[in-house]
Amino acid sequence: MSLASAVPTRKVLAAFRAVAAAEAVTWAGLLIGMFFKYVVVRDEIGVQIFGPVHGVAFIVYVAVTLLAWHRLGWNLLTGGLALVASVPPFGTVVFERWASHTGRIHPAAPGGTSANVPEDSVRG
Repeated sequence: MSLASAVPTRKVLAAFRAVAAAEAVTWAGLLIGMFFKYVVVRDEIGVQIFGPVHGVAFIVYVAVTLLAWHRLGWNLLTGGLALVASVPPFGTVVFERWASHTGRIHPAAPGGTSANVPEDSVRG
């Protein structure tokens, strides 16, 4: 049994959404840190803190995206877009919203479960 098959799909979806949001938040922190470093006070503390935090969030996002790609049966275009979304600031959130809206991932129902959508319908 592989890791990909051991984790329920709803948990993969929840992890993907959470990590996409975390990656975007750390991007914001890094951008604010760079603003203070280069414009306001010329102090590197924001970059020194958010640089490594964002690096970890980026790596986790890529790992969770690869797991989601496999579990959700995304095609090459969708999986590639999910990975490319990690590069521009806030791209992960934009991708997650787009993927939810287009049915590539379905919105979570209250209680963290999928809203009566069969596993096969999340393919795309």
